[in-house]
Amino acid sequence: MHRLTARLARLRSEASDAGMNTAEYAVGTLAAVAFAGILLKVLTSGHVQAALTAVIDRALK
Repeated sequence: MHRLTARLARLRSEASDAGMNTAEYAVGTLAAVAFAGILLKVLTSGHVQAALTAVIDRALK
């Protein structure tokens, strides 16, 4: 009986650590949105657009 109780306790502790909880989802989502915003700002800047256009032009020639 002691082994069964110990095994159940171990399974409960492992299950509670599996996956992300709501706060972790919120932080992860916030970080993803912030990264997307920074990436959008960088990719829409004039210098980066000119560089990307030059790369695409060279690739198509």
